Amino acid sequence: AMKRMKETPSQTAGPYVHIGCLPTTAGIEGLYAQDPGSEAINDPVGGTQITIQGTIFDGAGAPLTDAMVETWQADAAGLHAASSGWGRRACDTETGLWQLQTVKPGPVSHPGGATMAPHITLWLVARGINIGLHTRLYFDDEAEANAADPVLQQLGSRAKTLIARQVTPGRHHLDIYLQGPQETVFFDA
Repeated sequence: AMKRMKETPSQTAGPYVHIGCLPTTAGIEGLYAQDPGSEAINDPVGGTQITIQGTIFDGAGAPLTDAMVETWQADAAGLHAASSGWGRRACDTETGLWQLQTVKPGPVSHPGGATMAPHITLWLVARGINIGLHTRLYFDDEAEANAADPVLQQLGSRAKTLIARQVTPGRHHLDIYLQGPQETVFFDA
């Protein structure tokens, strides 16, 4: 029988997460022309360019100003290309707002055979968060696809915590709540 190794303990990501992951944002010049993941759009761009944004709130309702958000997504055809579909942004140190220009993803096949609505996977880290938090951003202008999405169907009334609202054409906003009555749904992986 193979001996199982124990899981490595996790630790909080901050307060130095930006120095390692977003050095230009942290004020360290010369390592990269721009921080890795700051451009989620590769040329040539297929599909509709959009901006996604939001603020992450702690249990007391205060915005997290030191969080980092990574995004993974399919392209406009619903395919996960190896060289695109990834982004990384820091929250604004004053307001907590993060935003990223990307391409609106297409529907994706679910392992069970159903079709998942267009969505973007978000991974959040910040000081005080011991294990990165996974969630999703769906789009309120995809009501029919959202209603048929097998993941959203399992969440019942809590599914609304994952639906970004379109604030202007091409700009979608999702606030994320770490705790409290509006707590966002987070996934194990």
